[in-house]
Amino acid sequence: MSKREIYEQKTEELLLPILQRQGFELVDVEYVKEGGNWYLRAYIDKPGGITVDDCELVSRALSDLLDEKDFMEESYILEVSSPGLGRPLRKDKDFARSIGEEVEVRTFKPISHQKEFTGILKEYDKDKIIIEMENQETMQFARSDIALVRLAFDF
Repeated sequence: MSKREIYEQKTEELLLPILQRQGFELVDVEYVKEGGNWYLRAYIDKPGGITVDDCELVSRALSDLLDEKDFMEESYILEVSSPGLGRPLRKDKDFARSIGEEVEVRTFKPISHQKEFTGILKEYDKDKIIIEMENQETMQFARSDIALVRLAFDF
């Protein structure tokens, strides 16, 4: 396991009891370097959506635990937030929750001269996802060919 994966896993272990007490869901944890700074980000959700106060509550509790456990070597900026409207689907639980929802799929390489597809998520497994397009046609994508899958949103 890489240092990044270890940090993310240990953070998840600290975060889950906090979220369970509040009735919140853990969407994702990421440890990334951007513009010379390390960021530890936790994305949380609940039915009806996460508020700024929810994020502050979780951030304070998590920050205290991170200070106590002190397992990260580098300094970092902690961010706790909602995954947002265009949330990417990464984990199996994201796909399971989104069956029947409209998703956008972006591929690395064009398929029939197209790299972006929108449809209803019908099925998924570790190797592929299947969506039903507006014209009732189903399309299957190898997960290795997918750059991004996220919930579609219309304004």
